Amino acid sequence: MSPADTGGGAEAPGGSDALLARMGDLHPSTIDLSLDRTWRLLDALGNPQDRLPPVIHIAGTNGKGSTLAMLRAGLSAAGQRVHAYTSPHLVRFHERIALAGAEISEPALVDVLERTLAANAGQPITYFEATTCAAFLAFAEAEADTLLLEVGMGGRLDTTNVIARPQLTIITPVDLDHQAFLGETRSEIAGEKAGILKRGVPCVVARQEEDALEVIEARAARLGVPLLADGQHWHVWQERGRLVFQDETGLLDLPLPALPGPHQVANAGTALAALRHLGHGEAVCEAAMIGARWPARMQRLAGGLATLLPGGELWLDGGHNPHAAAAMAATLRPRAGDTRPLHLVFGLQGARDAAAVLAPFADLADRLTAVPVPGEAASQPTAALAAAARAHGMAADEADGVDTALTAIASETPRARVLIFGSLYLAGAVLRQQDAL
Repeated sequence: MSPADTGGGAEAPGGSDALLARMGDLHPSTIDLSLDRTWRLLDALGNPQDRLPPVIHIAGTNGKGSTLAMLRAGLSAAGQRVHAYTSPHLVRFHERIALAGAEISEPALVDVLERTLAANAGQPITYFEATTCAAFLAFAEAEADTLLLEVGMGGRLDTTNVIARPQLTIITPVDLDHQAFLGETRSEIAGEKAGILKRGVPCVVARQEEDALEVIEARAARLGVPLLADGQHWHVWQERGRLVFQDETGLLDLPLPALPGPHQVANAGTALAALRHLGHGEAVCEAAMIGARWPARMQRLAGGLATLLPGGELWLDGGHNPHAAAAMAATLRPRAGDTRPLHLVFGLQGARDAAAVLAPFADLADRLTAVPVPGEAASQPTAALAAAARAHGMAADEADGVDTALTAIASETPRARVLIFGSLYLAGAVLRQQDAL
């Protein structure tokens, strides 16, 4: 289990960090997809999942967090009190649970964690299952108008998939990730994501590859789920520095999303389709575009670690699969007159295919520095990451940390544009270091 999984805040000993650590010891496996343990614990807690505000349930491989952030900005601008559940966190666990627009407080988190541990009575349960049940308890006891609920992994057997009848479901782009748990093909993974569909509940579907869309459409047909699909029921595109969205109710001409990158236009379309379905007008849709904030998603860093690269640019992204890497590469592809070299600082963990993640940068990055993911036993060896980069024609070396890498880059290529990416846990470590400097 990683430091990012077990809290990472600065709370006093015996506070939420200690309780989260106890939760991490209740099951030998950090990932064990099943709903049986979740149902047992929720029942012991009095079934808080049945007392939640209207739920918008969001699954997908990439774009979940960005879509949620835009929805949150729009709904908040509409005057709604919005709960939100996301994972994993970047700096401290409290980020995962937003109550009516504000990060859960330490006393409130300690309270729900203690009650969840007591109700579980020492029985086996995974960390994510236990903490999600605690989040449901917090959401059920704080008034709000909407809960934006992000799936942790997959959908069908994800701990969040206990909501009998959400207000709306959303499936963002599906691609290859977590194959050891979700299936080897995009079709199999789409089947797991489509497991959040509920009979008769509308679903907004982002643009998908055909094999994934076929699976989603087939399940929707079986359950009588009305689909609102990109390219069929709504369209979104960029035109003359603006975002244009069109559905059966008309056309919107909006500012481009505040979140950087051309891929955010597609995520924006998904959020806008949801807001329009919920009956919101142009002002709310515009607020969704300009008000969204989502750390470590093509985030430009200033100060802190960026001071180690005084003549360059420093970017951070938690993307760790080929689809996410392609979006990053598109964002950083040089425009006319842009001569900054691109240098990657890359750390990856688990069984992910480093060569596939790096492929979108093959004709773009000048050099790569491989770094370990701090505190992660499953961090891939830096020598293997550097070898994967060389196989794509990049110059590559290794460093023992991000700060060491940046210092070397600054001495060799002062004007470099640097992207740190490969793992959300690496991104979290960078943001903690950024805050400390």
